[in-house]
Amino acid sequence: MRFSLLLIVTLSIFVLVSCSSKKSTNISYLESSDKNSFTEPKLNVFVPRKVSAKPFPVLIFVHGGNWNSGRKGTYDLLGRNFAKKGILTIIPDYTLSPNANYDAMTKQIAAVIKWSIMNASQYNGNPNQVFITGHSAGGHLGALAVMNPKYGIDTKSIAGIILNDAAGLDMKNYLEGNPPTSSSNYLTTWTKDPKLWKEASPIYFINNDTPPFLIYVGDKTYNSIKVANTRFVKALEPFQPNVTPIRLNKKHVPMVLQYFFPWSDRFKEITAFINLNSKKE
Repeated sequence: MRFSLLLIVTLSIFVLVSCSSKKSTNISYLESSDKNSFTEPKLNVFVPRKVSAKPFPVLIFVHGGNWNSGRKGTYDLLGRNFAKKGILTIIPDYTLSPNANYDAMTKQIAAVIKWSIMNASQYNGNPNQVFITGHSAGGHLGALAVMNPKYGIDTKSIAGIILNDAAGLDMKNYLEGNPPTSSSNYLTTWTKDPKLWKEASPIYFINNDTPPFLIYVGDKTYNSIKVANTRFVKALEPFQPNVTPIRLNKKHVPMVLQYFFPWSDRFKEITAFINLNSKKE
């Protein structure tokens, strides 16, 4: 009985939010020269159905999965829920470890950002109001793609970054105490080179041009995530002193599952953050 009720509620939510958005699926975002022998990652776009003379702000969501698992299709409800709030939402896949290391993944996320800026207007999105968010490994990849200049993203083109229980914000510090092994493909993902561990860590690229942050951390999440977020916020404070992480009484996975339900307070908070940091035109 409980399962049947849960199924009915879930289906009702899906029907409700589906009516509020249009989904465009499996869109290529890589240049031909960047494609490899593995399956080409693509992206989905969730467009608000409501008519608006004003272009929609754009939110790119990068999924997590410890850099070696996950897929964009899991997060359709998240995309549709944000679209229901009037936010054009883009959710990409990216090549996972062991078929790619962190650098290759980040290059792909940077390509998603560039694609979004160039193509948002086709979906009535505002290319001057692009935000990026991600859960777990996705938070790391999204932040690194924007903050490390090697990936070619003009930080001024990103209106804000939203971290949801982000992992990997200071991989240098973590891997120095926990050297990578073959477990979870970490040796492939991070390599043995400490110089690359620093290159992989968003914390070392914070500066005056870093986009505004909204940060969520679960009180019941992994200790490594708590430590990295604490270090990251401390490094961010001289540049963005008003950033205070929103702490939630949740474990790591429920931190993203909450976005599957349209009544979550996260939508109000993120919409407020987007409105605050959107350029007036």
